[in-house]
Amino acid sequence: MSTPKLTIGVEEEYQIVHPETRELHSYIQEFLEEGRVVLRDQIKPEFLQSQVEVGSNICKDIHEARAEFVRLRTTICKLAEEKGLAVAASGTHPFSKWSDQKVTAGERYTKHEMNMADIARQMLVFGMHVHIGVDDPDLRIDVMNQARYFVPHFLALSTSSPFWHERETGLKSYRTIIMNDLPRAGLPPHFLSYTEYERFVDTLIKTNCIDEPTKIWWDIRPHPKFPTIEFRFTDICTKIDEAVCLTALFQALVAKLIKLRRSNIAWRQYRRNLITENKWRAVRHGKDGVLIDLGKREEVSLQLLIHEFLEFVDDVVDDLDVRNDCEYVHTIFEHGTSADRQLATYRQTGSLKAVVDRIIEETRQGCDL
Repeated sequence: MSTPKLTIGVEEEYQIVHPETRELHSYIQEFLEEGRVVLRDQIKPEFLQSQVEVGSNICKDIHEARAEFVRLRTTICKLAEEKGLAVAASGTHPFSKWSDQKVTAGERYTKHEMNMADIARQMLVFGMHVHIGVDDPDLRIDVMNQARYFVPHFLALSTSSPFWHERETGLKSYRTIIMNDLPRAGLPPHFLSYTEYERFVDTLIKTNCIDEPTKIWWDIRPHPKFPTIEFRFTDICTKIDEAVCLTALFQALVAKLIKLRRSNIAWRQYRRNLITENKWRAVRHGKDGVLIDLGKREEVSLQLLIHEFLEFVDDVVDDLDVRNDCEYVHTIFEHGTSADRQLATYRQTGSLKAVVDRIIEETRQGCDL
């Protein structure tokens, strides 16, 4: 049975940083004015003015996705440099506080602040969203149901937010803790069909819980506007190679689950609360975590589970041409995630500014600068 051809789209949320103070800098309006000349609708504001979001074109394979990562990061870094600023890719800023940030102007953000109050204002976090194209709506739901099991595995590989408000939190992904404060966040519930999912969304809209379905912030969701399944739970990856690796892993996972489905085979469904236990372990310990093998009911190292995952998707990675990018996970285990490297820098220097400098430097690696 052939491997499905799956398109890729990626969104990244960056920090706008002042290179002298290393603090977050509220500058999005000026950024947008020039950014839209070169990126058009691929650059967007976020709720807070010290954040900027970019979105890729639709990519037919991982090679086009890598080119988009390079192009977009290069463009954003150059725009920042022209204004005497810098861009950083990290799930949280090591010491800037959400209470010091300015809200972006506009009716959408004013309404969001009114509805969510401090929950919205504290969302000083930065992630990466990966879209994998799946045309069939019911298949999107089926893949979402099955893919929930792997959320902790991939989250652990992406961790880049060990600091919050000048504190070493003891967690590798503090961004996840902040995101969990949102309503309709975390792991999605299980749905029997796309029709059931639509009824669920319709109930929320009719009862004034939400005004449109993008206000559902699950870790994985069928995108309400595009024929994609959207993975939105990872911290933003600091290095381009890490971002490409995670993107390749997502594409391989979706391809494998679809391939199984076509053979009337499905990944076993586990209780949401058990997957949440593994997610907590990923948040706390990152790549060094010991997760629960829910099938065996045993504790197993993440490294072993990722090795098993690579074996699981082995029959699709060559057809997708993502083998080398998926196997970059071995480099992540050898050298650590961004969170590990940030912590190492802080322990060596005692300086959170030095941590910011390292994040900025690594964000630029692989760019055409």
